[in-house]
Amino acid sequence: MYTNLNLFLRAEYFAFCKTRFSLRRWTYVIFFTILYWLMWIVIGFGRLLDRLLFRSFLCQEVREPVFIIAPPRSGTTFLQKLMALDEERFVHAKLYQTIFPSVLYQRCLTGLARIDRCTGQMLAQLMIWSEKKFFGGWDDMHKLRFDQPEEDDGFFVYSFVTEAIYLLFPYIDELWEAGFADALGAGQRRKLMRFYRSCLQRQPYANGPGKTVLSKATQSSGSVESLLEAFPDAKFITIIRHPYQSVPSHVSVFYPVWRTHSPDIAKDGPISKSYARLAVKWYQHLFQFRSKVNPRQYYCLDYRDLTQDPEAVVGKLYDYFGWTMSDAFRARLRAAADHEQGFQSRHHYTLEEFGLSKEWIQEELGPLLDHYSLAR
Repeated sequence: MYTNLNLFLRAEYFAFCKTRFSLRRWTYVIFFTILYWLMWIVIGFGRLLDRLLFRSFLCQEVREPVFIIAPPRSGTTFLQKLMALDEERFVHAKLYQTIFPSVLYQRCLTGLARIDRCTGQMLAQLMIWSEKKFFGGWDDMHKLRFDQPEEDDGFFVYSFVTEAIYLLFPYIDELWEAGFADALGAGQRRKLMRFYRSCLQRQPYANGPGKTVLSKATQSSGSVESLLEAFPDAKFITIIRHPYQSVPSHVSVFYPVWRTHSPDIAKDGPISKSYARLAVKWYQHLFQFRSKVNPRQYYCLDYRDLTQDPEAVVGKLYDYFGWTMSDAFRARLRAAADHEQGFQSRHHYTLEEFGLSKEWIQEELGPLLDHYSLAR
């Protein structure tokens, strides 16, 4: 199982040697380090048993996977949930499957759920309670549920090449490759993509034989070139939302966590600005990616259209890729779209709160704003 030890050791070095001592922060880092390697061993053991007990998964093709990729807070979660309703076509990762990327563990959990349904569903009630307890505070920003579609970021946590590490190690510039995998050396990129492919292979094998993999990962905005190299027949769907809105919202998701372990981090300080710079680089990278991929494999939609008429937007997307909607999916899509009509998030932030400005966005993303007719 691939892990970028260089990134891990650098993160620990900056946490313990290059940051002013804080008992609270050290406690969080030590606890995370122990938990991380315990989970790594558990998952690594399960994946090793996969090769012994379910060896045929190695022959599982990942043909024409579909990647939903855009900077955070751009509607990717909403689009993923809508497309995941096409159960006849797609297989997607649920949160618990990203935590346990092993056929053996997923089969065990599925079996345990069946037993629970026959014995009063006590475990299901415990799971609902734990979801509200540990994830409830995130519902306005990103609703997390163990049995719901989730982005593939959980897979990448085990590799340590993920922007999620910035939650505890907010050294964005020093650990740039964690959130921008295309900046890794060629050898490390190939190792990362081999690990990712092995995770994706397990999805149709264990949960949807014969179906197309549907993946969503905002952090893949920095690894689209690696994905295209590893999956040359993949289809890429991106969403454009005005960076005036998405960039501060992006930073605001991580800021409360930073404050938990490091209360001295200023809201409009250098860490917030570095993290915003990562979001802007993702915009630029995706914008440049348009010219590097076959147009028939790439589709960009407007966030405003997605929120105003999601059913029509998904219909156009299907037409573009030549996919046919089943009657069952069309009915589920319509019901989901009707349910979301009128939804207003209470999660609002401005650039100025984080020491950013519209002028800076214009300087960095002027050509993109003009190309997509986004107001300056």
